Amino acid sequence: MFCEVFFNKIDQLYREYVSIWEDVCNIESPTNYKKGVDEVGNYFIKLAEKFGWKVEVLKQNISGNAICITMNENSKGHPIALSGHMDTVQPLGLFGSPAVKMDEEYIYGPGVLDCKGGIVSGFLAMHTLKECGYIDRPIKMLLQSDEETSSCESNKATINFICEKAKDCVAFFNLEPNAKGCACIERKGILKYCFNIIGVEAHAGLCAVEGSNAILEASNKIIEIEKIKNNEGVTCNVGVIKGGSVVNTVAGECTFEVDVRFANKKQQLWAEEQMEKIANTQFVKGCKTTLNKLSYRVAMELCDKNRVLLDKINDILSKNGFDVLAPIKGAGGSDGADVTAFGIPCIDSIGVNGFGLHTPNEKALLTSLKDSAKRLCAIFSSF
Repeated sequence: MFCEVFFNKIDQLYREYVSIWEDVCNIESPTNYKKGVDEVGNYFIKLAEKFGWKVEVLKQNISGNAICITMNENSKGHPIALSGHMDTVQPLGLFGSPAVKMDEEYIYGPGVLDCKGGIVSGFLAMHTLKECGYIDRPIKMLLQSDEETSSCESNKATINFICEKAKDCVAFFNLEPNAKGCACIERKGILKYCFNIIGVEAHAGLCAVEGSNAILEASNKIIEIEKIKNNEGVTCNVGVIKGGSVVNTVAGECTFEVDVRFANKKQQLWAEEQMEKIANTQFVKGCKTTLNKLSYRVAMELCDKNRVLLDKINDILSKNGFDVLAPIKGAGGSDGADVTAFGIPCIDSIGVNGFGLHTPNEKALLTSLKDSAKRLCAIFSSF
């Protein structure tokens, strides 16, 4: 079987790519740290140039640069895209120095799971395809730089670049962390808001008759926000709140931020209406509220294109000795949502396996690197 040649090559390259995994995760790259994100990007650019692959860079002033790497640029078949994001959520220094640790089973550190491990498994698959003489289609590796903040730093320029470069692709595989035995074909969209409330300061001893407490106004609004959440539909979470100056003064200002998630456009519009309604409702006389939308990410709605693509790759996987991937719905956002909305068939979350993403305990199973790469090679060889 032709796939056995690929699998043997992956086994040969595995240790080299574990070292690459360690290298890129030791380069800390929180979304707001452009220097680190671009250092990760430059690492992958050098790797691509070593193989003679085409490199295109979308330069950015605030976010890291987005990158498109193309293998088999001149092949006649329609391209397939791989994609992952280079930015992480953890603040600099959280994991110590060096940031990455390993034992016999796991690799630990920022981005080992979300999502640098997935990118490395994609490069391992591409390297294997090259070594084994695969030239059937162009393969694109699309590297995103501000995915964790819904592309706010680039004002959506990076995700638009990703979609544009993938527009002719017959399939898009997003290398977000893999829930073992599953593939994501549906995700919630995300809205983030900031409520800024201005009250009237007064002496605490006179709070019964003077002043307008901005914290009290915020509390009433938060209670109303809690009333509209539904785990099967719209969810709302107030995760940050700041207000007041000293305990013996009526609070003259309070701000809080809310994360709103929705499954489809109808739910999105309803949630937006609710946020506006709550912002415009005054609970404490004298308080005024300004509502600011901080960010937005479209929902990855369930669609036929993604269902058909999953059926196709499951047929390929089963014929090559892999378990089929069960379809799941993700609660977190990802670039797969934008790609799906752009009209490109997309399967999300087929990177490496692990635990603790977005936490100080993030870790990934070492052997899942070659497992992911083998799945990808099986798919490419039969697609």
